[in-house]
Amino acid sequence: MELIRFPFRRIGKEYLGTIWRPYAMVMFRGPNQRWISVEMVVDSGADHTLLPGRYASLLGIDLRACIKRATAGVGGPENIYLYTSLTVSLGSWQKKVPVGFLGRDDVPPLLGRLGFLESLDVRFRNHQTTFARP
Repeated sequence: MELIRFPFRRIGKEYLGTIWRPYAMVMFRGPNQRWISVEMVVDSGADHTLLPGRYASLLGIDLRACIKRATAGVGGPENIYLYTSLTVSLGSWQKKVPVGFLGRDDVPPLLGRLGFLESLDVRFRNHQTTFARP
């Protein structure tokens, strides 16, 4: 069983303690067949995998061809542009997953549950994220 590990990143110290955030390097291949590497926050609370809008053009995706949906998160209401099937790779694991694009670039890429995290065994421990195929 292939195990893929990524260290957390220390974000800073706050009143209640030090904040550590889980990141992972993920590869995406768009309709233009170009692979791009994206450093993403591993977000078990995110329904969808979300990328800032700039990645759509890098992958050859026209946001006007995507399904536009309203959503809300900690930052408030937002429109996302859903692309139903984008090839992703994490180590040797590869799958087509739905990905949402935001219309802006000032948010971090989020690795979410639908089609992605729910397809893997994910463990957060000792400031490290471990992915394994079930």
